[in-house]
Amino acid sequence: MIAIIDYGVGNLFSLSSSLAYLGLDSRVTASPQEIEAADRIILPGVGAFGDAMEKLRNTGLIPLIKEQAEKKPLLGICLGMQLLVEKSYEYGEHAGLGLIPGQVCPLQDDLVQLAQPGKVPLKVPHMGWNRLDLIKQDPLFSYLQQGEYVYYVHSFYAKNCREHTLADSGYGVRVTGVVGSGKVYGVQFHPEKSGDTGLRLLKAFAQL
Repeated sequence: MIAIIDYGVGNLFSLSSSLAYLGLDSRVTASPQEIEAADRIILPGVGAFGDAMEKLRNTGLIPLIKEQAEKKPLLGICLGMQLLVEKSYEYGEHAGLGLIPGQVCPLQDDLVQLAQPGKVPLKVPHMGWNRLDLIKQDPLFSYLQQGEYVYYVHSFYAKNCREHTLADSGYGVRVTGVVGSGKVYGVQFHPEKSGDTGLRLLKAFAQL
């Protein structure tokens, strides 16, 4: 069973529907007993980092999530991926779960700095389909080919985690697309909105 952690900030219906389409048993839950009994864990998330961390803290699940991440595969999706790193600079400075080294920083700042003179920087939020460039071989990519397209919606992105970056995409800068450390994985894009490519990634995660 895959436990989808419910802490009030996730696109739970689309994700659970995608898993059901694949014939996978999943449960949207905030129950410590169900999370501990699960074979795998997904941490979804949409919205602002600080608000999400506060809601996650209020569930009392953070120690359990960290403990279970050492025993079974954990997948963070979009904001859920960002929560995995050490800290975020989204509207202040906020501590993350610290499961993967790195920081979450404003995409806009880097796009403005790198923009060529006289040219308008790319739009933020980064929204739409982008090519996923696989950097390292990993079982999470068992059913993916180099250069497939996935769907992003975000204004902040993970930096300084190159050692743990498994795939990225180009959007003016190299946007960290997939990170991994031990049994912990994170994807900045939305696999549940990425068509057949996203389904194949979720299938591989369910087989880790």
